Amino acid sequence: MRDVGMTDEESGNRLGRYLRARRELVSPAQVGLPAGGNRRVPGLRREEVALLAGISPDYYLRLERGRDRNPSPQVLESLARVLQLDDIERTYLLGLAAARPRAPRRKRPEHVPARVHELLGHLQIPAFVEGRAFDVLAANPMAVALNPRLRPGQNRLRSLLLDPEERAFHQDWAKATAEFVATLRTTIGDDIDNPRFVELVGELALSSQRFRTLWARHDVRNLEGGTTTVHHPVVGELRLHRDKLPIEDVILVVYYPDRGSDSDEKLRLLAALTHPESGSTVHDGTAHDRPGDVPRPTAP
Repeated sequence: MRDVGMTDEESGNRLGRYLRARRELVSPAQVGLPAGGNRRVPGLRREEVALLAGISPDYYLRLERGRDRNPSPQVLESLARVLQLDDIERTYLLGLAAARPRAPRRKRPEHVPARVHELLGHLQIPAFVEGRAFDVLAANPMAVALNPRLRPGQNRLRSLLLDPEERAFHQDWAKATAEFVATLRTTIGDDIDNPRFVELVGELALSSQRFRTLWARHDVRNLEGGTTTVHHPVVGELRLHRDKLPIEDVILVVYYPDRGSDSDEKLRLLAALTHPESGSTVHDGTAHDRPGDVPRPTAP
């Protein structure tokens, strides 16, 4: 997989690309340096990073250009401090340096276990199953009632970036897109030749300026839940908690409100309006060889 704007000779230098991207996000003021009046690059210069990390400028240049791919943990810790990386980003940096060439992995299809389909039918809150690339693989009626873009065959990141209705649905669309793209980069890891990831990143790089901007930042984020506020066209604003539960090779995602809250009442109203059949699940009943084989909506 090639990052946006990456040349052939850079394609294997993930450590260097990450260092450069993070360097450009740190201002001189953040590390106690004068901004100066003639800075041709955003963020810190290479020699400034080297000085602050206690390494030679030549050695840092070799790291960025991929000429030295075996820095010591001490060097990486110093760079993480200078680049003001949080714990997740620091762990990601250490992992990049530790990565070694690997044999191609035998690709396994993403399969929703039968018991998870059964579970979806019993849940009275919005719940669905997604794959590693945010492809929706199965969903219960409440999930589709909450958000029609949660039907199987949709891709959550693609909908978020390209569907105007999805943008209106999220109260903080900018935050949601940033979190999704950062999680995708973490999920990809060293699985850069996975056809589904290559396809999705390529499509979004061509069709979304927002994606290109976020992808170039090299932000990383762990797969986790949280709390979000959405605007439903029928019941109005909903404040919902979101949990992501790994099950084998897929993720079960559930949304639920605080008990007795206004959002709880609205979700109950939505359930009454939906009239889901007991135990039903929205899915196509097949285990796909890859999420890309699931029928996809046309571009908006």
